[in-house]
Amino acid sequence: MEYRPEEKFMKEAIRMAYLARGEGDYTIGALTVKDGEILSLGENRVKVDNDPTAHSEIVAIRRATQKVGSRHLEGTVLYTTHEPCPMCTSVAIWAKLDGIVSGTHIEDMDNYRKQNPSKEWLWRTINISPQYIVDHTEEELFLIRGFLREECLKLFHSM
Repeated sequence: MEYRPEEKFMKEAIRMAYLARGEGDYTIGALTVKDGEILSLGENRVKVDNDPTAHSEIVAIRRATQKVGSRHLEGTVLYTTHEPCPMCTSVAIWAKLDGIVSGTHIEDMDNYRKQNPSKEWLWRTINISPQYIVDHTEEELFLIRGFLREECLKLFHSM
């Protein structure tokens, strides 16, 4: 069965990204979906919580595992406004998510950072694609890149 991403879920992830920005953090949002319903929401909290692991994807996955009472989230899909970093992709694998739908590409963030240097908003990247990580695990996880990409690209410029 092929997964068809839904616009309403990415638009909610975009809303969470603007919420993160309003709280003083990077404009990145995520959520988890199970059985066609939002299971959890996640806004980037790295700066707010002084926690380098508080990426929006991790926040959404943590909230989902707490909600269902299990570290495994089979049947769940992660939506994220920006393609996830190696840490977030690995957590999605370890949580046994079915897949990831992302807005921008990891190269978009890297290009933005290079073209818009800032000491406050670093937009650091580790240029290892989620596909590379998925290709090096026995777990099956689908990846959909560039969903509502143009809308998600605008999030870089909201700083």
